[in-house]
Amino acid sequence: MNKWTEILLGLILLNGAIFVWSFSQQWGGFWNFGSAAWEFFKGGLVWFVILIGFILIMLGISDLKE
Repeated sequence: MNKWTEILLGLILLNGAIFVWSFSQQWGGFWNFGSAAWEFFKGGLVWFVILIGFILIMLGISDLKE
């Protein structure tokens, strides 16, 4: 994919997500994307820390073999 197309698509997606998030925060209503995004981030953060720990353990075991 062309680098300019990637940048343009990324900007469109980012601006769209920010618009939807700000719209749901401002008027609340039926869809509350802010709380759903926050819950997803918290769960993802836990998995990220677990995977980093696993990678560090694997690198340590690899260094012990040498």
